[in-house]
Amino acid sequence: MATFPAELKYTKDHEWARIDGTRVRVGITQHAVDQLGDITLVNIDAKPGAKLEVGKAFGTVESVKAVSDLFAPVSGTVVEVNKALDANPEAVNESPYENGWMVVIEVSSGLDELLDVAAYTAHVEAG
Repeated sequence: MATFPAELKYTKDHEWARIDGTRVRVGITQHAVDQLGDITLVNIDAKPGAKLEVGKAFGTVESVKAVSDLFAPVSGTVVEVNKALDANPEAVNESPYENGWMVVIEVSSGLDELLDVAAYTAHVEAG
């Protein structure tokens, strides 16, 4: 079982959120990467300026095993998209918590709904 960085927050849909003031950098967890296998395409539908709602899809990740939706962990406005993933989607496999991030969101609400590392680990273990 993967261990998860304690400084991050998580969703039950296996996204992580790195909170930096009023902004949140978002990606998928090592658990999600392990379930998906080799990632071949990251498709971010949300562009800078787009409004996201917590729990709503903002893109997809395609792997050799499946296509999976990416869900916004918070509500807010997209301020940055990781364009490097267009040419290098395998960065999500290699470095899900650093180079494999998807978007940065200026948060309007939803931070209080995120899980801490203990709650997320328990959710993963419960299967």
